[in-house]
Amino acid sequence: MLENLALGFSIVFVPANLGYAFLGAFLGTLIGVLPGIGPLAAISMLLPVTFTLDPTSGLIMLAGIYYGAQYGGSTTAILINMPGENSSVVTCLDGHAMARQGRAGPALAIAALASFMAGTIATCVIAFGAPLLAELALDFGAPEYFALMVLGLIAAVSLSSSSFIKAIAMVVLGLFLGLVGTDINSGTVRFTFGVSELFEGIEFVSLAIGLFALTEIAFNLEKTQDRTLLTTKIKNLFPSFRDIRTAFLPALRGTGIGSVLGLLPGGGALISSFAAYAIEKKVSGRHGEPFGTGRIEGVAAPEAANNAGAQTSFIPMLTLGLPSNALMALMLGGLLVHGITPGPDLIRTKPDIFWGVVASMWIGNFMLVILNLPMVGLWVRLLRVPYGVLFPAIVLLACIGVYCTNLKPLDVMLAAGFGMTGFVLRKLGCDITAVALAFVLGPLLEQYFRRSLLLSRGDPMIFLNKPIAAALLTLAVILILFQAFSFVRKARTKYFAEDE
Repeated sequence: MLENLALGFSIVFVPANLGYAFLGAFLGTLIGVLPGIGPLAAISMLLPVTFTLDPTSGLIMLAGIYYGAQYGGSTTAILINMPGENSSVVTCLDGHAMARQGRAGPALAIAALASFMAGTIATCVIAFGAPLLAELALDFGAPEYFALMVLGLIAAVSLSSSSFIKAIAMVVLGLFLGLVGTDINSGTVRFTFGVSELFEGIEFVSLAIGLFALTEIAFNLEKTQDRTLLTTKIKNLFPSFRDIRTAFLPALRGTGIGSVLGLLPGGGALISSFAAYAIEKKVSGRHGEPFGTGRIEGVAAPEAANNAGAQTSFIPMLTLGLPSNALMALMLGGLLVHGITPGPDLIRTKPDIFWGVVASMWIGNFMLVILNLPMVGLWVRLLRVPYGVLFPAIVLLACIGVYCTNLKPLDVMLAAGFGMTGFVLRKLGCDITAVALAFVLGPLLEQYFRRSLLLSRGDPMIFLNKPIAAALLTLAVILILFQAFSFVRKARTKYFAEDE
């Protein structure tokens, strides 16, 4: 382990990689501060930039953007009651209440320090836990991977924020989009409608930027328009010793919750922050003022949880090739573009990538503390710029990124089409993150399914004869039946209530 970590630090301390780690952390924080954009849109827009980099450098930069956005999202949540990204929603409750009491500075500092502690501990979890999971995954064959991909998609349906039917529809849409192009086994062209540019399939960057970046910008324009978001001043940045002592145990509990939930399919920063806040209300809510009135525990626990969940979600993606959420699906897509397939062999065959990223997380979390505490003034000035001035530059950068990937005008048109589609789907209450997850997992699902049937000479019982595959498929069936039962029960309750 020490030798592996030494290898990782030797890679990350290369000046270029240090620069990319800092750039990723800075851009992630910047994107997190800008309300309504979030890490999904940021990584979507910046993904094409990393294609020109070494795979290790590219992943270090993307990882910095990801956990940097968790830091930055708390800034607007605390200052203007507008979360920079989804996992900072619960931080608004007590963080903005502290700001109204004139304690915005301590709230921002505790959010940064709790995130730093959580990031450090979560990185240790990755360093020690990922190799063990990779050793277990070496027993996986094609049937086991197929079952794992099915479980991942079912988990996306189960944990979706939209209804059961809408979640299934989004997964099916993502699977269909992943089928467009040339079948790698037979060479048959599928669903291209005679458009030669689609023979190689839909470009992942077009889908990601359209569904997330352009859709988020459109929704943000509805909310902010040309308003100046912040007019107040920040004073007394550093918390007292009493604040730090009060926040320590909640941050530690949040770190533990986030570290576990980040490993689960469909988990990550968002679920971790809500779970940590709910548990903290039960543990600490009996003492002092009620939560939602400016309790510092209500800032420390969710901020620690979302950062820990963001980082430990790298474990299933790197060791199993299973993205636990849409953000990890973007990371997986970036690696596949580089010709690198995440899985149990990654640590053994590409140790520089795995351990370089792990080491960069320690360095990146330290950089984020430096960025978030002294540079609060810069983020505050940024929030004074009307969003109507910022969004044209963001759209221009997104379009340039899409076009530069393959120099195809069709990719830009597809991104615009996906942007309009994503806007309509979100208006209809659909969870578009399931589309991206299914789009990435769909081709892998098909590949492992056909490989399994080739091994068994067409016998589908191979999925039940393998104990691990059978267990994973059983769990997937239980999840889907539970969701179906819950959907039917709610529909019956609503029907009979209206009938009365």
